[in-house]
Amino acid sequence: MDTSTGDNAGGGSGRPRVKQDADFIFHELTRSICPECRTVIDAQIILRENKVYMRKRCPAHGWFEGIISSDAEMYVNSARFNKPGTIPLEFSTEVKDGCPLDCGLCPEHKQHICLALIEVNTACNLNCPVCFANAGIGYSLTLEQVEGMLDRFVELEGDPEVVQFSGGEPTIHPDLPAMIQAAKDRGIRQVMVNTNGVRLARDDRFLETLAQLEPVIYFQFDGLRRETYRTIRGEDLLDTKLLALNRLHQAGLDAVLVAAIERGVNEDEVGAIVEFGLQHPAVRGVVLQPVTHVGRHLPFDPMQRVTIPDVIHGIVEQTNGRFVLEDFVPVPCCFPTCQVNSYIYTDGETVMPLPRLLKIEDYLDYITNRALPKAPDAAQVQQALEGLWSASAVAGTEKTAGQFQCACGPGMELPYSVSHLKEHIFQIAIKDFLDAYTFNVKQVMKCCVGILVPDGRVIPFCAYNSVGYREQIREQLALEQGRRQNEPVGRSGG
Repeated sequence: MDTSTGDNAGGGSGRPRVKQDADFIFHELTRSICPECRTVIDAQIILRENKVYMRKRCPAHGWFEGIISSDAEMYVNSARFNKPGTIPLEFSTEVKDGCPLDCGLCPEHKQHICLALIEVNTACNLNCPVCFANAGIGYSLTLEQVEGMLDRFVELEGDPEVVQFSGGEPTIHPDLPAMIQAAKDRGIRQVMVNTNGVRLARDDRFLETLAQLEPVIYFQFDGLRRETYRTIRGEDLLDTKLLALNRLHQAGLDAVLVAAIERGVNEDEVGAIVEFGLQHPAVRGVVLQPVTHVGRHLPFDPMQRVTIPDVIHGIVEQTNGRFVLEDFVPVPCCFPTCQVNSYIYTDGETVMPLPRLLKIEDYLDYITNRALPKAPDAAQVQQALEGLWSASAVAGTEKTAGQFQCACGPGMELPYSVSHLKEHIFQIAIKDFLDAYTFNVKQVMKCCVGILVPDGRVIPFCAYNSVGYREQIREQLALEQGRRQNEPVGRSGG
């Protein structure tokens, strides 16, 4: 049968039409959410011009696209660092609607929690334009609630590794010292406080109390330009930050600098932040976090957001040859596209990254299944590296120093004790959290950073911020607090 249509056959010119290749590689299919309504939808991961994008369609709101990684080769090659997950001792929810709607953790979650956060309040002593927690009016947890959450963390993990007290601004909670002590009393190995540093710069008695408890201070530090703070934090906080860090050193407390990196604001400061951290005596590491566009944030283009490779390339280009790309290795306990780490031995002018002393991939490549090196201590080295390349690794601790010593002591031939190494090991971590444009169920299912909530659940960090859990729990806790405050004093039953 003749199916031609006269002059239109063959494209209307008499010549056969030619098929064309797409301008992208279809890498995989996953699940995500609509940035408008948060409905769970299919999402395509595509590679185009050596970049990685997520493309998805909501039936109600149409197509969306956002960049995931500015280096497709780095993104694809990270897959070999995907370590088999460790299953938690217990789950708190059942599988009903599918990921990410059953978080608690549910039995479909593929990894235990390496680091748990407790947001002790929603109030803050700043009003930052950039705040993923959208700090403000809401709730303030009681000490009893926090103790119950810590008990639940112990039940879920058996031997919990790290808990971080956050907010809001946790240092303005009157019971924070008692909460830190409660965590230590339960044998949680490392306790951290996530703070903007304002109270640390001003309150002598509070700083003395913290010094006795010895938490690691997870210190908000976005750069070394005043304009950076005016843009991200709403006011010039540079002098306050520098004063707080100096006071931490005087008090004998260790700090990890945590920078929110935003396009057009401070991506050109990542090298300076690292260099500053290497030189400051209170600082044991830096965490560089591309801004996650949830809560309060600046206007942004999802096709131009900062990604992990942008930060790595920035460090390499801005530190005058001190670092190379190969110094940064994906973290295997979470999904390996979520975080990269590096460790440096530093002593004056000596700055030696650990990945130059041994081939990390010989120990942390889980896909090609190569045999470990034949050295008699190979298994111990692998275990040490898995501890360092973990979301539970905390800069400036004896545990981290001991793992560094085990992994590379023979190669470096440094006859130093763990106590010496503790003062000379510096961590660089680059952590990219998901927002509605980049949300990937595959990554969330292996998330090992979770938010503890009073009802016994622990919710993966990116699901908590992106899917709607934060808003639900904030409303619930605010209502409960209101009821407590309205109960008559001295009321008794019976």
